Amino acid sequence: MSYDGRRYTVQIGPLERHLPIFEVAPGVKIAIFNMLGDTAVVETAAAALAARLPQSTDVLVVPEVKAVPLAHALSAHSGLPYVVVRKVRKPYMVNCLESTVLSITTGRPQTLFVDGKDLQLVRGRQVALIDDVISTGSTLRGLRQLMALAEATVVAEMAVFTEGSPQEWNEIVALGHLPIFTD
Repeated sequence: MSYDGRRYTVQIGPLERHLPIFEVAPGVKIAIFNMLGDTAVVETAAAALAARLPQSTDVLVVPEVKAVPLAHALSAHSGLPYVVVRKVRKPYMVNCLESTVLSITTGRPQTLFVDGKDLQLVRGRQVALIDDVISTGSTLRGLRQLMALAEATVVAEMAVFTEGSPQEWNEIVALGHLPIFTD
């Protein structure tokens, strides 16, 4: 990735943030949204998304890493439990559900895991899939696959931002949209 100093301004509720624009492929640049460590953004986004959660939601499901603080805050705002889908299987994880998707970040297949200890939270339940940014949808597809294996019903798919072509994300509840820059 390369950075030339340009920024893209976003609004999350009353908060304004200036995201660095990085080249991720020749001629393709994106604004990098990283909410880790930004408590005001996490709390503001969680409150806004909590207001839009379907009442039928039983549990929140989130991929690690950057969306975990969002899931925690959303859990606190909504009173719902959350499950973190891991990208690496740890030795203490047993009886996992797993799904493999192609990662846009690495360009390689990536396996997602639901720890066996969390299965009772999602099996047969109404779940909301939560992420910080939905870009290509590969992580979202993996989350859907895992929830199908768990016989869970996805009642909402939510993110702080979608990215890319806005019409691809009509079904996603998002607080904003990030363009892809091709200059």
